[in-house]
Order: sequence, then structure tokens, then C-alpha cells
Amino acid sequence: MQKFLSLFLLSLLLLSGATFAASRDDEFLAAREAFRLQKPARLDAAAARLKGHVLEPYLAYWKIEMRLKDASPGEIRQFIQAYRDTPLSERLRADWLKLLARQQNWALFLSEYPSFVGEDDELTCYALQARLNLGDGSVFDEARRLWFVGTDQPSSCTPLFEAMMTDGLLKADDVWARIRLALELGNVSVAQRVAQHLSDQQEARLRTLDGIAENPQRFLDKGSADLKTRVGRELTIFALYRLARSQPQQALPYWDALRERFGSEDRKYVWGQMAFHAARKHDPAALKWFAEAGDTPLNELQHAWRVRAALRGADWQQVLAGVDAMPESMRRQGAWRYWKARALKEMGKQAQANAILAPLSTEHNFYGQMATEELGAVIGNPEATYRPSEAEVKAMGQVPGIRRALALYQLGLRLEANREWGWAIRNFDDKQLLVAAEVAKRSDWLDRAIYTAGKTVQLHDFSLRYPAPHRDLMRTFAHERNLDEAWIYGLIRQESRFIQVARSSVGASGLMQLMPGTAQWVAKRLGLKNFRRNLVNRLDTNIALGTYYLKYVLDVNDGQPVLATAAYNAGPVRAKRWKDEKALEGAVYTETIPFTETRDYVQKVMSNATYYANRFGQRLLTLKQRLGVVAGRNGGRECQAQDERSPSCEP
Repeated sequence: MQKFLSLFLLSLLLLSGATFAASRDDEFLAAREAFRLQKPARLDAAAARLKGHVLEPYLAYWKIEMRLKDASPGEIRQFIQAYRDTPLSERLRADWLKLLARQQNWALFLSEYPSFVGEDDELTCYALQARLNLGDGSVFDEARRLWFVGTDQPSSCTPLFEAMMTDGLLKADDVWARIRLALELGNVSVAQRVAQHLSDQQEARLRTLDGIAENPQRFLDKGSADLKTRVGRELTIFALYRLARSQPQQALPYWDALRERFGSEDRKYVWGQMAFHAARKHDPAALKWFAEAGDTPLNELQHAWRVRAALRGADWQQVLAGVDAMPESMRRQGAWRYWKARALKEMGKQAQANAILAPLSTEHNFYGQMATEELGAVIGNPEATYRPSEAEVKAMGQVPGIRRALALYQLGLRLEANREWGWAIRNFDDKQLLVAAEVAKRSDWLDRAIYTAGKTVQLHDFSLRYPAPHRDLMRTFAHERNLDEAWIYGLIRQESRFIQVARSSVGASGLMQLMPGTAQWVAKRLGLKNFRRNLVNRLDTNIALGTYYLKYVLDVNDGQPVLATAAYNAGPVRAKRWKDEKALEGAVYTETIPFTETRDYVQKVMSNATYYANRFGQRLLTLKQRLGVVAGRNGGRECQAQDERSPSCEP
């Protein structure tokens, strides 16, 4: 009886503790809602009841944010100092600086701005405004850098630009240069706003940009543009490369008929734009058009696609020339170091190639793996070079920033949790990063474990970089679908970082990030009755549906994992469209995927799969073998669909 009573009392104690913790969490969420609704009395009451809560700094931040306009500089500095180990300190400092700038309190702004940590174009422009107000004319040199972009700039930059226009430091050519930058990015509305700095007549003509963007061929067919005027030439140039964006060869006859009416620099510019779009459409004419562009300045995207066009055409001389023409910052990137080395190797310059491949092979990423294999080495997962002790893990779990991040994560406040975690580990060395990654793993916060372990430079633990939860369930479905378990894990790691409730901006859900339509289609194929959309986040349902769809896209792509991976991300139709008439090395197919997101996705999934295969002790396949060869368009079945991403090709 005594033993039963003791157990009963212990149960009550544990239950009351859990209930108390839950009520404190509810109270915190209520305080957060009071801040959102700007209810200071409600927030003050909640804060009083939450004294000593691990997230108390957030209550203090919300309280001072609510009365920022009335708070004294001393109070704000006191908060920033007291909570300097949280990201809240810099958030408050940024908000305070913006308030001071709007009040034109430039002296106080300039005294506080040097302490700001981070990058913020709005604050950069306010700082330039403050210096200009004190008579510092050198700010215009810095402001010019902010002008030459194809995107909107914060409104705090506008007074600077207007002053430069008034003083003649920005001229009509500078306005047209920015209009071109905006139109290259498809930002028609930005171009039209920039056009306000031109004459009224030119600005009025540029209002037709929307119509040209929608139907460039109609504009060219009309032939109504006066090519003797700057505005007429610019509108025609935009129409030409806008048409080339979707139909390069259809744009060519128009350009052939018009190009002699343009000056040399404009002709080279148009060839560069058309070549870029042709390369992205895998048009073989792209290399010839890049040659026609001559010495016209190329942006980074154009440089990249010049090399990709050469890869697609197996023109290694042009690959080398294209990489060498890139700015230094691009040439240092792993992709272009690797492809330069490959070009040198293909041209018989093995020693020069190895000099590039050797240092690249030490990097733990797609291109580092490819470099290792080019050197003839076998990829293996490095042995863990540091294992934290239990005492270290326990101590790390008590670090205030880590505690706050974990508390926010448990409350489902992922954005705030990630910010807090990132701030906490920002100055960690390799050992501390691995200890923190272990804490995240034990808390089932696998995306932070991956992120944190991946930041180490010399000490590594690939079991933290490549966790493998739910192995029993995954093995079952991998065996049932006859799929490579390492490939499934590699895909999930890239899709969701093992966040079970992950939801993408386009509506994909769960571990395997299934689109609603795809999930419904697979559920029907599997005969799942009464399937509801919310079931897609259930672990077993998500993996069942996701592995079925992965097997499906593999089958309709003739068992080629690279194509199937691209299809899983971008849809079966696009993956097949990106094939060539001839067979392509899998690495070349992947490098020339037009969508940046999908290209990066396929590379990382295939790289992940190699690391997972090593971890699972599977039969060794090199990354190059996994990438394989992508058959030409006539070497496999094709599919047609109205929806690019729809699973419409029957195996």
C-alpha cells in the first residue's frame, strides 16, 4: 500500500510539473500575441507571471519595442548591453537606428551606427544620408554602387539618388544602365520607376514595357519603334532578348533584319543577352552567339552559361576560355575550378589539372567529391575526429542561447529558434560546434544538427552531418519499392532536413516534401481510401507516398537516378526536356539544368547519397557512377503533360 501511494504521489508530482510547464508555455505564447496586437497592459501582466522564464529576454524585448519612440537612449543601450548574447540586441539596435534616421537625429544615429553588426541596405543608405547632412560629399562615390542594381532599393536611398541627379553625378546613361540591369532580371516595374529620372516623353514610352514583356513578338512585328532614338532602341533590344528567352531561334530573324541599325556596342550587348538565353534553352547556337558578343561585359550568370554551353557542346577549349574570362571571385568557386581542371585534363594537361583538383578534393561537397574521383581516390566518410564527452554535452545544453533556442523550437517557433541558435554558435570553434550539434541531435532538432556540424573546418563528425532517423521504416519501404536507401536519405536530407512538419513556400509537405496534387495522385494509385490532405505529414504516410512517387519517376526515366532526382524536384516533363539529342555525362546534364534550385538540389542529393552509402556500408559506387550517363532524347521514353510537375508519364 505504501509503495502504491508513493508511486501515486510521484505521478501527481510529475503531472503537475508538466501541467505547470505547459501553462507557462501557453502564457508565453499569449504574451507574444499581445505584442503582435500591441496590447501593452496584457503583455505587462503576462511578463509579471513569467519571471525567471528561459525566454524572459523576449518579453523584455517586446515591452521596449512597444514604446521605442518614448524610450530614452539610456534604456535602449541598457537593453542592448544586458541582452548582447541574444539576437534581440541587434534587432533592437537596428529598429532604433531606423527610428533615429526617420527623426533625422543624425548625430545620435552616427554615434550608434558603428556598433551595428550585420548588413542592411536601408541602414547603409541612412548612414550615407547622415554623413551627407554633415557635409561629407564623398558619400556619393559609395552611393553609386547602390544605384547600379536591377532590384528595388530601400526608400532611404532615394534622397541620395535624387541629390546625385540634381548635382549631375548621375546622368542619363547611368539611368539607362540601371534600366537594362532591371530588365535583364525581368523587373519591369523597377525599370519603370527608374525611368522617372528620364524626360517625360521617354518615361511615357517606357510604360509599354509591360506589353512587350507579355508579347515581345507582337511588338517586333509592328516595327513601330524609332531606332534613331535611345528609347526606341532600348525597347527593341528588350523585345529581342525577351523573345529569345523562350524561343531563341524565333528571335534570330528579327535580329538579323535589325542589327545593322544598331551601334557596335549595342550589337555585342544583344548578342550576349541572346546567347545567355539560348544557353539556358540548350540551343547549340549559344556558343556562336557568345563569340559574336565579343568583349561586351558579361554578368555572372552570363559567364556561367557561356561555360555551360561549352560543356553541353563538349568544347573543352571553350570551357577553359570561359572560366578564364570569369571575374576572380567566380573562378575561385568550386564549380569552375572543377570544370577548368576537367578541361585541362581533356586537353592532355594532366599536371595542371591535378594542381587544381588536389586542393579542391579536400572540400566535403559535390565538386570536392568529383575532384577526389578525378584523382583516382575512393571517397569515404572521414572518421569522427572528435567525440564530445557527456559533461560537455550537458554543459552545452545549459548555455543560455542554446537553452532559449531549444525552448523556442519546442514551442514550434522555428524562425525565432533558428535565429537564436545561429546567434549562439556564431563564434564557436570546431569542438564547440560538434558539441552543439550533438545537443541538437539529442533534442530531435536534426536540421540544426546538420547545419552546425556542417560548419566545422578541421574536425568532423559525418554521423551528425548525415543523420539517419527512422531506419526501420525506411528500410521497409526501400525494400518494398526496390529503391536505394542511401538515395532516399540523400533526397530527404535535401528536401526537409528531416523536419516532419516542414512546409515549402509552394505547399509541399512533410519529410519528402510532397505537393498536394502529387500526394492525392499517389494515394489514389495506392488505393488509400478516405485520404485527407493533412495525412501527408504523418511519418509513415509521407514516406509511403514519397517513396512510391520516387520509384515512379525512376521508372519513367529508365532507372536513371539523376533524371529521377531532377523530376522529383521540377517535374517529369522538365527533367526529360533538359536532355540532349546525344548522350550526356550525368555531371554535364546536372551542371546544365536551367533552374538554379533544381541544379543545386540534384547535386546535393547525389552527393548526400554517396555519403549515406558509405555510412550504411553499401556496395561502393563513386559519385560519377551514381551520376551515370543520361541517354539522348531518343534513348528513352518521353512524356507529355499540361502541368510541368504533374506525374503524367506512365511507366
